[in-house]
Amino acid sequence: MRDAVWQVANHLGVVAGTPGELLTALLAGPRRTVRVPLPPDHDLVRTLRPLIDVVAEGTPTPPAATRVDPAPDDLSDPAPVDLADPAPVDLAAPAPDDLSGPAPVDLAAPAPVDLADPAPDDLSDPAPVDLAAPAPVDLADPATVCAADPLRLTRAYEADPDPHGGLRAAWLRAGQSLVRDQAPADRALVLLAALDDAADPRVGRALTALAASAPWSLQWTVRGGCTALTAAPDGRLVKREHRAPAVACLPDGTELALDERGRLHPGPAPATRLIHAVAATLAGHPATALAAMGDTVLTGDRMGTVHAFSLAGVDQAALHAGRVTALTATTTVAYSGGTDGTVRAWRPGRASGRAATVTSRPCPVVALHATARLLAVAWADGLAELHHLADGRTVPFRPGPRIHAVAVTDEGSLVVGMDDALVCLASDRSRGAATASP
Repeated sequence: MRDAVWQVANHLGVVAGTPGELLTALLAGPRRTVRVPLPPDHDLVRTLRPLIDVVAEGTPTPPAATRVDPAPDDLSDPAPVDLADPAPVDLAAPAPDDLSGPAPVDLAAPAPVDLADPAPDDLSDPAPVDLAAPAPVDLADPATVCAADPLRLTRAYEADPDPHGGLRAAWLRAGQSLVRDQAPADRALVLLAALDDAADPRVGRALTALAASAPWSLQWTVRGGCTALTAAPDGRLVKREHRAPAVACLPDGTELALDERGRLHPGPAPATRLIHAVAATLAGHPATALAAMGDTVLTGDRMGTVHAFSLAGVDQAALHAGRVTALTATTTVAYSGGTDGTVRAWRPGRASGRAATVTSRPCPVVALHATARLLAVAWADGLAELHHLADGRTVPFRPGPRIHAVAVTDEGSLVVGMDDALVCLASDRSRGAATASP
């Protein structure tokens, strides 16, 4: 039921690849009624019904006396019933008692079929061909795969263990993005980013050509998990791989990180007086987000407040309804994101408490990173966006898996960190730039 899980997860605005992951996401969020494109008797609906209210799209559920069994592969709404047609004949009903006269024969009607008659012995004639049936899909051809029905492809890849040049693993890794309506070029880009190191190089070259008209080009992919990202003053990427929710760099290169309990951990360099003070504060009041703004250390808390620690004191502003989930900053502006689905810009020390809303969606923010002209935002539903602050243009990308971290490189490329990979993409304004992998 993987394709059904992806469809429901997309409707709910979460990322999930299994029924267990979907249940976890549902339990972590508020109770809600959601319309899903599945019949009421689908296995996934029966699994989720004790925990959520699921309303199937389409016609109402038939009366209890009528049983409707849709074909396993058909997830569409049942066909409407034409009330003008004659009533259906119950073949299981007993014969009528009145045998006094034969029923009139309709010479225009086809001869009845005796269902009890054994099949003929002569099987030499081929079975009739259903011209309405879909043609087989070549699961190893990138062009065909990028244009075919995504739900049918998902079932085909699940049933066929052949790697198909690496396309099978890529599809099953990025499927929640691939089942969405999108152009073949966009689907090719998602597949290209999801290919593993064992994929046939010819598949990668074919997908690169197919993705030529997409708004992104793939620069590089590094396998391995990533939970937090930022950029050091020298331009190199700094990442964490061990469940650290946030990492930051001071101008002197000092690296700071939060652990899962919200405590501050400075890098190997000797901690300054400011770092000692921030660490002591967070020991008693854990942080949920972290960033650096020059020599100022920014933290967020579960109450929605952002704190700016400097040698001159502490400045703070209540910017979110609910937990602060992400922070980033340039030399002049701090950006914060929260579970309330908003990203706000704030200037510590200037009109404290007032902040401008940069963007918002009905989905929690999970990661941020900014330069003077670009802002990268990652959302809990698996969407990453690169915002061009000067003209308001936004370029989206959905890799499929859950996103933990994002970063913007000096060349203007977007780096996306996930559970099993780090991917770098160049938008059409930064293609051709030499972007080194971390």
